Formats: sequence, C-alpha cells, structure tokens
Amino acid sequence: MGNTLVESQLTLAHETLRDICEKVSEFLNENTLTDLLSEDNQSDKDYFKAVLSSLRRVLVFCEEGKEASEVILNGKTFRKAAAEKTLYWIYHHCIEEFFNPRIDNWYEDSRSAYTGKNAIKFSKAVPNSLRELMKTIEGPFQTIREELEYYETDFHTKMIHSK
Repeated sequence: MGNTLVESQLTLAHETLRDICEKVSEFLNENTLTDLLSEDNQSDKDYFKAVLSSLRRVLVFCEEGKEASEVILNGKTFRKAAAEKTLYWIYHHCIEEFFNPRIDNWYEDSRSAYTGKNAIKFSKAVPNSLRELMKTIEGPFQTIREELEYYETDFHTKMIHSK
C-alpha cells in the first residue's frame, strides 16, 4: 500500500477516534450510574455497571489509538510500517471492542445491514441516553471499520511472512 493511502487512512482513523472519544467521554462525565438508574424504571444495576465498564474500555482503546496515530502523523517523516501497525491495532482493539465487546453487554445485529437500522443491540433494556450515544458513535465506527478492513487479515499475514 502506498504512503499516501496509509497516511489518509491514519488521518481518517485519528479524526474519527478523536470525535468518538469526545462523545463517549462527555457521556461518561455527564452520566452516573444513578442517572441511568433513575432514567429507566425497570433498571438492572449490575447490567448498567457492566455497560459503563465496557464503554470505559472502548474509550481507553480509542484514546490509545488516537494518541498513537497522532504521534505518527506529527512526526518529521511518515513511517509507513508504524502507521500500518497502528491501523492494525486500531482495527483489532477499538473497532472489534465496539462491535464485539469482551463482556456481551451489547452485540452487533448482522441483519441490520439489510434493514437500514442501527446494528448495535443491547442485551437488556437501557435508557434512551445510552441508546442515543451508541447511535451517534456507531456510524463513525462503521466508517473506519470499512476503511480498515484490510488490516483485519492482510497486515497480519504480511507480518507473518516477513519473519
């Protein structure tokens, strides 16, 4: 892959992760477990704790990916190998953690591509504020997922063959 393509992918990933970090961070800073419990009458405290924990995990990965891409983009020379490794990391940590969280608090409905609806479904009922957050970040995650799908397998294969 050419330097300009990798650089444009890294720039897109950086900008997208920056926006996602802002939205998730704002949500987590503004909403407490108590807020979520009061917003939903049939609330499940343990489930909401787990959802907030998963969101924090997504945020940490996204912040790490954003910072790593920033270092490469702000360097004196563009390091293609480091950029590809970072894009691979972003795909396998940020994107995968969002669509397939370690704890199954939410999941991706694969049929949503055919219905035009949001792909993220929660395992249990959640407040509207949480549903709205997921709707606003799902689109950006989907965009970088499609752009970085190459790194799902090809980069890993390339690294194995180069050893």
